[in-house]
Amino acid sequence: MKREVELLDRAAKDMASIPVRDGDRILAAITALASGQRGDVKKLKDFTPNYRLRVGDWRVLFEIENNKIVICRVLNRREAYR
Repeated sequence: MKREVELLDRAAKDMASIPVRDGDRILAAITALASGQRGDVKKLKDFTPNYRLRVGDWRVLFEIENNKIVICRVLNRREAYR
């Protein structure tokens, strides 16, 4: 099942500050998730956004709305859950 991906402005700024090599890995993981492949996704408890995708030391925080993946933030694991 293919899903559309929406990158919010804050997530786009996060991606711009990530090293290119890591950014490429993150984009590949997001693309795989959108095309229906599995990734290291976990539903978060008492946290918004509701899901996270782990890509090495990076966390992609996202929500799913009407078959669309809405990426809210892309942060290092040390900063992701504050």
